[in-house]
Amino acid sequence: MLTGRSIGAPGWTGGEVVFTTAMTGYQEVLSDPSYRGQIVTMAYPLIGNYGISGEGWESYRPHVEGFIVSEAAGRPHHWRSETSLSAFLVQWNVVGIGGVDTRRLVRHLRTHGLQRGVISTEEVSDADLIARARALPEIGTLDLVGQVSAPEPRHHPGPGPRVAVLDCGVKWGIVENLHQRGCDTWVLPHRSTAEEILGLSPAGLVLSPGPGDPKILSHQVAQVQRLWGRLPIFGICLGHQIIGRAAGAETFKLPYGHRGSNHPVKDLERGRVCVTTQNHGYAVDEASLGPEGEVIVTHRNLNDGTVEGLRHRHLPIMSVQYHPEGRPGPLDSAYLFEQWMSMIGAPPREALARR
Repeated sequence: MLTGRSIGAPGWTGGEVVFTTAMTGYQEVLSDPSYRGQIVTMAYPLIGNYGISGEGWESYRPHVEGFIVSEAAGRPHHWRSETSLSAFLVQWNVVGIGGVDTRRLVRHLRTHGLQRGVISTEEVSDADLIARARALPEIGTLDLVGQVSAPEPRHHPGPGPRVAVLDCGVKWGIVENLHQRGCDTWVLPHRSTAEEILGLSPAGLVLSPGPGDPKILSHQVAQVQRLWGRLPIFGICLGHQIIGRAAGAETFKLPYGHRGSNHPVKDLERGRVCVTTQNHGYAVDEASLGPEGEVIVTHRNLNDGTVEGLRHRHLPIMSVQYHPEGRPGPLDSAYLFEQWMSMIGAPPREALARR
């Protein structure tokens, strides 16, 4: 339980308390569907200094359950700023608190693991807050993907190859990267079947990021298994975990997850290290892939050694656990979109630009 100075909507909220080490990009964090069901703690002490911009969205609305900062800037200063962080949180009815020792909170979460929690701007007893926190459901039991996926297909026209995106909580940065490469993109609801996807005659399928435990996504895993060998597939974050489970691997919950824009990952096939943007609480169990399986590990987290990328030995299937779209954050991994375009037989990006 946490109480503090209100920087957003009044009241209380509860969810899994997580933290991100990103120094910038708080608007992208707030609107990232993968944070559904979570109270996000910003480890960096000053948040809100460049305000809120219409160009900083990752989806159509905020998805965090709550927001915790050490200090919220009251007077944002940036030429693109349209409103303050506090006004934004109030507008979207997001409970946020400031004046919290976030360094201490992050150290606690790193030591003891992520926990369910409640934040409140109300004057209530400790016993009441504890009771509210204990009554919260485990995040792994919630259908969070169903809460963030688009109910209807969305078409983003382009002159290049047609690509289907299974929307488990897609970020606009991914759609934008496909658009920049000329893709004729169809974003499909998360319950779409293999037949519905094939009915679009796409050149390939992208499995999007999203919130929650991949173990409960048996429908999506089954559809990917039915598409195995029939379409090139690129999985990102939760999509990577779905590919891992479709290959027969298990997934497990990390003690405190990887969230931020400064995580080092080694590309084992290129022999290079990239600084990456990450937001996930689960990982693929490498041991369950088998020593000589058809799916091999291509990327590894240099902080804890967990799997950060997979590739099928024979089929055009690849995945990464992190976010190559880099919004916000580094662009070290943009090359993965070029690999994907080559995998689906698309012309180089430069050729599309000359059309």
